[in-house]
Amino acid sequence: MITTRIIKAKRATQLIFLVCGLGIASWAPMVPLAKDRLGLNEADLGLLLLLLGGGALLMMPLSGILINKAGTRKVIAGSVVLSALLLPWLLVISNIYIMGAFLFAFGCSIGTIDVAMNAHGVQIQNEYGKPIMSSLHGLFSVGGLLGSLGLGFLMKMGLNPIYAAISISGLLIFLLVIQFRYLLGYKEEKEIILKFSHADSKNNDPKKFQWLNSKIILLGTMCFIVFLSEGAMLDWSAVFLRDNKGVEPAFSGIGYAAFSVAMAVMRLSGDSLVSKISSRVVVIGGSLVASFGMLILIFSPWIGLSLVGYILLGLGAANIVPVFFSEGGRIPGISSTVAIPAITTMGYAGQLAGPALLGFIAHHFSLTVAFESIALLFIVVALLYKFRNNSPVC
Repeated sequence: MITTRIIKAKRATQLIFLVCGLGIASWAPMVPLAKDRLGLNEADLGLLLLLLGGGALLMMPLSGILINKAGTRKVIAGSVVLSALLLPWLLVISNIYIMGAFLFAFGCSIGTIDVAMNAHGVQIQNEYGKPIMSSLHGLFSVGGLLGSLGLGFLMKMGLNPIYAAISISGLLIFLLVIQFRYLLGYKEEKEIILKFSHADSKNNDPKKFQWLNSKIILLGTMCFIVFLSEGAMLDWSAVFLRDNKGVEPAFSGIGYAAFSVAMAVMRLSGDSLVSKISSRVVVIGGSLVASFGMLILIFSPWIGLSLVGYILLGLGAANIVPVFFSEGGRIPGISSTVAIPAITTMGYAGQLAGPALLGFIAHHFSLTVAFESIALLFIVVALLYKFRNNSPVC
C-alpha cells in the first residue's frame, strides 16, 4: 500500500533531482567567462575543468559513509547548501589557484548530491513498489536544460551576472527548504534498507569489502560504458558534425541537443515503460537501438538522417542507467548505501574517461572509428546483461 508519506517523499525526491541538474548545468554558461577572466588557454582550461570531475569522483565513494552515519536527507541538505554557496563565487574569482579550489569543492558537493539523491530515490522506489527512477533522471535532465539556459536568460535580460548566479543559488536553497521535511528521515531509511536487503542476511557481512560483489561490479561496468558514451556525445558530437558532416559551427551543437531532448522525454515517460515491459527488454533493446542510432549518424550521407541517429541514441540509452540503479538498490545482502555509491562512482569515472578515450582513438585512427567503438560498446552492454548470472530482478 502506497502511503501519503511515501507519495510526499517521492515528490520531494523529484525536486532534488531537478535541483542537482539545475545546479551543475548553471556552471556551463560560466565556463567561457572563467576562461576569459583567468586568461586561460584551452589546455589550462581543460585541467581546471578536470578538478570539478575529480572532486565529484573523490566524494562519490565517501558519500556512502556519510549516508550511513547521517542519512540521505542531511547529506542532501548539506551538499545542496554548499553547492549553492559556491556557485556565485565561480563567476568572480580571478585567481586560478583559488578558482581551482572552489571548483574542486563544487565538484565534491555535486558528487555527494548525486549519490545521496540516487540512494534516496532507490529507497523510495522500493517502498513505492513501482518504477520511478527513469522519471527522476528525466527531471535531472530537465534541470540540466533549465540550468544551461536559465543563467544566460537572466543575463540576457540585463541582470548582472553575479546577481543572476545568486538568484539561481537562492532558488536551489528555496527548493531544498520547502521539501526538506518530506525527505525520508534516518530511521525511516534504515527500515526500508533492512526490508529490501535483509533477504540474504547471511551474505551481509560488514567485514567483507562489498564493493567487490560480482553484481555490483557487473552493474558498475555496464554503467561505466553507458556513461562513457554519454560523456563522449557531450564533448565530441559537435566536432563530428562540423568535421565529418560539414555542418556550420553555429549549428554543430544541434546533434547533442537532439540527443539530450530525446533522452529527457524518454526518461520522463520511462517509468510506465519499465512497468509494462521487463528490465531485460529496456536494457538489451535500448542498447541495440542506441547502437543502431550511432551507426546511422556515422554513415548517413544526409544531415537530417544523422539527427535521427542522435535521437535514436538518446531514446535507446535513456532508461538503461535508471534500471541499473534500481537493480543496485535490490541486491540481496548488500545495502543500497553501499551499492549506489559504488555504481555511481564507476559510472561517473566512465563519463570522465569517455572524452579522453575517444580523443585517443580519434588521434590514432579517426573520429569515425571512435564513434564506431561507441556502437560496439552498446552491443557489449546488451551481451553482458543478456548473459549475466543470478542478477537481481528489477
